[in-house]
Amino acid sequence: MADSGKHVLIIGYGEMGHAMEYLLGPAHTLHIWDRHPVAGHEPVDLEATAASADFIIYCVPASPIGELAERILPSLAGHSLSLSVAKGLDTSGRSVARIFEDVYADRHDYGLLYGPMISEELRSARPGFAQLGARTPGLYRKAASLFSGTGLYLEYTSDICGISWAAVLKNVYAILFGVADELGLGDNMRGFLAVAAMHEMDAIITRLGGSARTSHQLAGLGDLITTATSAGSHHHALGGMLVRGERDSIGGEGVHTLGMVRDYGLIDENDYPLFRLVHRIIDDPVNIGNRIRDYLGALGEQADVAG
Repeated sequence: MADSGKHVLIIGYGEMGHAMEYLLGPAHTLHIWDRHPVAGHEPVDLEATAASADFIIYCVPASPIGELAERILPSLAGHSLSLSVAKGLDTSGRSVARIFEDVYADRHDYGLLYGPMISEELRSARPGFAQLGARTPGLYRKAASLFSGTGLYLEYTSDICGISWAAVLKNVYAILFGVADELGLGDNMRGFLAVAAMHEMDAIITRLGGSARTSHQLAGLGDLITTATSAGSHHHALGGMLVRGERDSIGGEGVHTLGMVRDYGLIDENDYPLFRLVHRIIDDPVNIGNRIRDYLGALGEQADVAG
């Protein structure tokens, strides 16, 4: 742990917590908090450590972020900046952008960090890329200075809502890439899925308050390609498991997102046939090949009508 630089509180010590430790440890003083004891690290008092932190980085799933943010808010220093890498919805169907808006409002500065940044690659000194969503360029520059020289390359966006939903949705569509690969549908199918997924992501993000074309940036297209094609991707692997009938370990952020979208009526799935297809496969993973053929057949019928 360095004795120089900024004081950084990392909340959560899973894969991304480890990646943040690897990136920031050489230049900054790190404090790591987790609900369970962290081997090799002294326990820290969450509120007391938050009070002295320049940066707080949430490396936990979306669900506990609201509770944790509420817990430490009274302790936070006025100059500090909270960041999150969580790509999901909480149990109330809120994106992390909405959680931060609800909890922090105008009382504390925050940002979201989304893009192709696989933990294992970051920890092996390979480059990572992300958009930093924040209210002002000044907050972006503040966060960018923290990661200067780490190999994580950042770009600024003010579309906090849009990148938050891009990060959520790409996990859903990535499942279908795993399905198609397991079925041996080929590279042509993968190319089609990329275009179809981007079309729907663009429409959904706009519908939910984000900016048009955000889905085509690092937090959307960049992360979708990474998640949909990486050999270590949980969501790609999940698609293969569904085809093979392995249902015992079906879970993850994409599956949780599907449930929250349905439970809270966040979108009308009938407007987004590919999204609806993923949901039907998760709900009842039988005759998956036939369902994909039916989906493609419906597209052909629509094309005939349009022609």
